Amino acid sequence: MKNHLVFALLLCSLVAFSQKQTTNSEKDWLGELKVGIRTQKGQKLYWENGFTADFTSPKIMNNKVHLGFSYVTTRLGSAIESNAIKQDNYLLNFGYFFRNQKRLQPFTRLNTGFFYADYESDIFEELDNTALLLSIDAGVSYTFKAPITLHLSAGYNLTAGTGASGPGTLYPVYYQMSIFYTLFKKN
Repeated sequence: MKNHLVFALLLCSLVAFSQKQTTNSEKDWLGELKVGIRTQKGQKLYWENGFTADFTSPKIMNNKVHLGFSYVTTRLGSAIESNAIKQDNYLLNFGYFFRNQKRLQPFTRLNTGFFYADYESDIFEELDNTALLLSIDAGVSYTFKAPITLHLSAGYNLTAGTGASGPGTLYPVYYQMSIFYTLFKKN
């Protein structure tokens, strides 16, 4: 619950920052900030849902590089009213978007972060339940005429677990869909 509160405060701070009055020199740095929801599915495993944010700026390779944060969890997915393992993923990502002036943009991303699985029983205390994450994904982004953007991608966790080494519920292949709302955009 404490982690969820920290994430909510971070999101509120981003929204407050987007509403702040800026000077001309600050406006030159501003780009585009999007926030939204993300759903992720490990191949043959759990559904994970959560929140995501994406930032880009003309000062960072002319809007081709995107920086982002995502939090996805089975607590908002497969573990709702089931005995699925509760697991959390905290991700920072660095993406490169091709054709950045078009509505349909292919992209590739490098993701890093932290994984935690809550096995909820002392009999599993000897099993690994945390891991540092490192993954790559590739997909497409589509920006609608409204301030809505859709990302679809497939990824591969380079630090997947087997149960014997690393968490057994951290599968290598995953698919994700994110829907963003644009909070601000420099014209």
